[in-house]
Amino acid sequence: MQHQSGTCVYVNVRRGPLLGKMAASAFRRGLWSTVSRYNRKHTHRILSVADGSGGLEAYRQRLQCRACGLPAPQRRFISSRNRPEGKILETVGVFEAVKQHGKYETGQLFLHSVFGYRGIVLFPWHARLYDRDITPPMSESKPDPPGAHGSKEVKGKTHTYYQVLIDTRDCPHISQRSQTEAVTFLANHDDSRALYAIPGLDYVSHEDILPYNSAEQLPIQHELFERFLMYNPAKTPPFTPRDTLKAWQEKNHPWLELSDVHRETTENIRVTVIPFYMGMREAQNSNVYWWRYCIRLENMGSEVVQLRERHWRIFSLSGTLETVRGRGVVGREPVLSKEQPAFQYSSHVSLQAPSGHMWGTFRIERTDGSHFDVRIPPFSLESNKDDKAPPAGYTF
Repeated sequence: MQHQSGTCVYVNVRRGPLLGKMAASAFRRGLWSTVSRYNRKHTHRILSVADGSGGLEAYRQRLQCRACGLPAPQRRFISSRNRPEGKILETVGVFEAVKQHGKYETGQLFLHSVFGYRGIVLFPWHARLYDRDITPPMSESKPDPPGAHGSKEVKGKTHTYYQVLIDTRDCPHISQRSQTEAVTFLANHDDSRALYAIPGLDYVSHEDILPYNSAEQLPIQHELFERFLMYNPAKTPPFTPRDTLKAWQEKNHPWLELSDVHRETTENIRVTVIPFYMGMREAQNSNVYWWRYCIRLENMGSEVVQLRERHWRIFSLSGTLETVRGRGVVGREPVLSKEQPAFQYSSHVSLQAPSGHMWGTFRIERTDGSHFDVRIPPFSLESNKDDKAPPAGYTF
């Protein structure tokens, strides 16, 4: 991916928020172009919306950059339809250099390089990434749980993720590819199965951050933006954490913390799993332990495929082994194509034991009707060692 700092970021004001759906993946795959030898100081990369149902098509249009006032020569845009009439683009910010080392700070504005939404970093998490596509030495490896597919030990590597807010204007354009209510908590009342969600809260890997800056004091629309962050033009980035963000992070740390990430690729379909412990509830004189797990499927190849079935194996420390089969995931059977290569969702599991393991497969269908199974990397379900109670509610 070629990322150029100092170039303008645009939003289509008539057809919706920046990028929409999967235009960012097109950006990653090199479909954006700039004009060579055009005064590098004023070269702009224009981001347009692709929120239609058709494929991505390139078209050309002459624009003037509102940031610097200079006319831009013809350049390539991404759209889901033929060239529309009266298309209006407005500048929302300027790209910054991608950080190859170190981490982004609280208040960093960014585009998600896969799902295309605008967001802002709240704080980082340091996770252990267990990538089964990399053959490790025997040391610092994590063995498979009993009964899991394969016996390969996997080395864990420290990797940075970020807790972020999603711009609510972008949520309708990504809801078919990524859940915007992926972070859930146990509710604080007698129903042990009740959950509540915080809309527009996500976890983003370091390599999925495309940083930009903006002159706006409220560049992200989210109900928690002004509660968590304040504008401070003397700082870089100019959005600093409020005490409410620090208190909220400290209070909910055990249920927000991202510790282990698991990844495996089968026939160009990469599956990433992130489990989260949610807490324990008493039910019918027994303890029930809850976990949330987030799964991302990504098509790394060029062949169009569709997820048809899921097959889970769930092992509990109490000695039980459960098998779960079903159509699709969360009521959907997503298509993974070159234009829309990724799908992300969250689900939940409960055990009557403080730990366990999960693993399984997804049945994937090719366009010719043939099928193959994609492995879901095995992952542990571990409860927190402390005895803190889950958060009491969504309050400040």
